[in-house]
Amino acid sequence: MKGKSSLALSILLILSLLLSACSGSSEEASGNSSEPKEGGSLIYARGADAIGLDPINVTDGESIRVTSNIFETLFVYDENLEVQPGLAESHEVSDDGLTWTITLKKGIKFQDGTDFNADAVVFNFDRWMDPENPYHKGDFPYYPFLYGGFKGDPNHKIEYVKAVDESTVEFKLTEKTAPFISYLAIPMFGIASPAAIEKHGDKFYENPVGTGPFVFDSWKHNDKIVLKKNKNYAGEGPYLDELIFRVIPDNSSRLTALQAGEVDIIDGLNPDDATTIEADSQLSLVKRPSFNIGYMVLNTQMAPFDDVKVRQAVNMAIDKQAIVDAFYNGYAEVAKNPFPSVLWGYNDSVEDYKFNVEEAKKLLEEAGYPDGFKTELWAMSNPRPYMPQPMKVAEAIQADLKKIGIEAEIVTYEWATYLQKSGNGEHPMGLYGWTGVMADPDNFLFPNLSATNTDKPASNRAFYENEEFTKLLQDARVTFDQDERAKLYEQAQEIFHKDAPWVTLAHTTPPIAMAGYVQGFSAHPMEDDDFTKVYLTN
Repeated sequence: MKGKSSLALSILLILSLLLSACSGSSEEASGNSSEPKEGGSLIYARGADAIGLDPINVTDGESIRVTSNIFETLFVYDENLEVQPGLAESHEVSDDGLTWTITLKKGIKFQDGTDFNADAVVFNFDRWMDPENPYHKGDFPYYPFLYGGFKGDPNHKIEYVKAVDESTVEFKLTEKTAPFISYLAIPMFGIASPAAIEKHGDKFYENPVGTGPFVFDSWKHNDKIVLKKNKNYAGEGPYLDELIFRVIPDNSSRLTALQAGEVDIIDGLNPDDATTIEADSQLSLVKRPSFNIGYMVLNTQMAPFDDVKVRQAVNMAIDKQAIVDAFYNGYAEVAKNPFPSVLWGYNDSVEDYKFNVEEAKKLLEEAGYPDGFKTELWAMSNPRPYMPQPMKVAEAIQADLKKIGIEAEIVTYEWATYLQKSGNGEHPMGLYGWTGVMADPDNFLFPNLSATNTDKPASNRAFYENEEFTKLLQDARVTFDQDERAKLYEQAQEIFHKDAPWVTLAHTTPPIAMAGYVQGFSAHPMEDDDFTKVYLTN
């Protein structure tokens, strides 16, 4: 489903900045020394289960990892983070930047045998945008992030979506939206079968039907999701007959399962175990190019973290370099900004908070806490790509905070519960992270830090509300000039640094281990891995 397309200058600029960061992945990916072999079942073991399989209703990586193989989007980011056509063939934008005309590929079928066409695209957008639509079941979190709300809301950015003919869709926006085509490439906007949505209603999240290379077969919660080969897939591949996503929460147990031949690929390695993989001739190691941020949120609407001096003190109290050295085994670098340096608009002039216990104590005293205070530090129970050993990181932070008088009790929950409770703002401090699904600073900043995203359940888990910061993000969305957009994001990072709603921890290059007989796998920076080219030689 991929091919060349005329791209906007902004996308070319993104690519030029990202190529150097991503070019190493091809050397580390599983080789392609033999002729691809049809058939077989591949088991991908990960640390947590999906939350749902309706892509528009999820934001977590474990769900999207599965849905990306069932659904396809109108456009897609390839492994170099270059926008390519997906279900769309091409696009045009009017001179005023408000009307976007998308030409669709023809002859594509949904997995239930119904036609993919312009009416199907309109059906999906009507479902997503309109709370009165009978199939608008769920929170649809990514839609208001990007489009300013839902239909009827004063800031909703889409005036209409209509089918011009069977293979042409017209989008009329209410204001210029520079990254619009990039929005359409986000995996949350996978195009679903209207017939399947009508059939399954609010149970569609357990009965997904798209146009992708694999068809949903079964889901045993907290155990495994089974996908089967889509024999009528319009694109190339897949070679595999079956793709299984299996949950093994413990890192060491997952590695043991790989060594025993019970699974074929694992992520969420303990960083130290990468050495074990490299020393085993029967296994191979792939590094996923870094496109993430691991951080600790400080709930800015909960005392004492509503005081900027307390937040700054916490930033000074944590020895981030020591944490990266101890728990990432060379697969991460210390973070100082809320998105990775490979992305355009990164403000390298920002000076990170220096690890300084005495200065942190002084700030706490100025804030009225000379003896410190007691609080909770939330940590996810499962390893994440941006935080492979969350409990150990939490313990290190706990020890650092104790040196300035902050006694932090570590609290943990199962992943889905963790997301739910933190979205409701129940946490004072919490470990979190983000892997980009769009090669644009907007994707890191707007969902996680805009004041517009603090309504519960919130994606802005710091509940950070700064009008100037949010206006910069909004201005950047309507600015087509890439250099001007970059300046706006650089200013936003300066405000973020001063306000300190997060403790930025690390950007990782997560190691992935696989059996030597797995061929054709390449790790996508956004975790949007393409399994159509994967085959087994055993």
